[in-house]
Amino acid sequence: MDSRTKRRLSPGDLDSLARRALGLGVTRVTELTDGFANAVWRLTLDDGREVVLKLAPPPELDQLSYERNLLRMEAAVCELAAEAGVPVAALLRAGFDDPVLGGDYLLLGALDGVPWNRARPDGEDDLRRELGRHLAALNGITGEVFGYPHAGITGSTWREAYLAMVGALLGDTERYPTPLPLPAAEIMAVVTTASPVLDEVTTPHLVHFDVWQGNVFLDLTGPPRIQAIIDHERAFWGDPLAEFATPTIFGELREEDPLLAGYREVTPLDLTAAARTRLDLYRAYLYLILLVENGPRQYPESEYARYRTLATAGLSEALDRLR
Repeated sequence: MDSRTKRRLSPGDLDSLARRALGLGVTRVTELTDGFANAVWRLTLDDGREVVLKLAPPPELDQLSYERNLLRMEAAVCELAAEAGVPVAALLRAGFDDPVLGGDYLLLGALDGVPWNRARPDGEDDLRRELGRHLAALNGITGEVFGYPHAGITGSTWREAYLAMVGALLGDTERYPTPLPLPAAEIMAVVTTASPVLDEVTTPHLVHFDVWQGNVFLDLTGPPRIQAIIDHERAFWGDPLAEFATPTIFGELREEDPLLAGYREVTPLDLTAAARTRLDLYRAYLYLILLVENGPRQYPESEYARYRTLATAGLSEALDRLR
């Protein structure tokens, strides 16, 4: 999302919000500009604690269909993940339809670790194995409905929800024309024909679907370990196998991957031919997101061009296999 669409709050506004939400004022403000979906600040409170404020974009802002009410999903995941023993930032306060802001916000405990993509830790395989265990625990959380309930994109079966998710994303291309390797109708036809394999999934499981290294914080004060998994707002209820699409983006899930080994320490997972087909469906959906989201976000072309090329190639390859 273009940074011009993010809400701007003054230091006084941020102090007022912290006093209303936590009963403490703000002594220092640092805006965090890495993300595109929400406005984010790191705040130092009167008692010396540091917190992170995430503020949703204005309600009237035109977003992708599945991006409605993102922070409500993140709040739910924070609570559920913490209960399941998955390392996440502490949710201190969630405000929905806040009467002053007119929108949603979250206040989270600040992390003192380092994003994995900015570190060069020893023992990468061990960390990947640990991540697999945490993802298995997260995916073990079950729900009542498939899809994105806070965005109103759901289904009574996983196949129905998945096709609704893809359909909503392809529908977004009418507002945000997007170069795709096939016309939207043909893409929908390919995934629909392959979709009966999704009927293997009968229970909605929590899926983060955005676990890349930038969303994994490491504690490097001793032997490297995972401090927290962050940014849960794009999570949905579906097939746990979908969790492997992002950590292996632009690549393949291989049997020797420590991520898979760690996952299997917690729960069985057999990469059958049907499972591989399901994974291709999830890869196709992920690459579609990467392509369509540039419409509202308007990424800097110098940074985005490489990802557009990789996502287009990845989508083409996944669709070819699904045929």
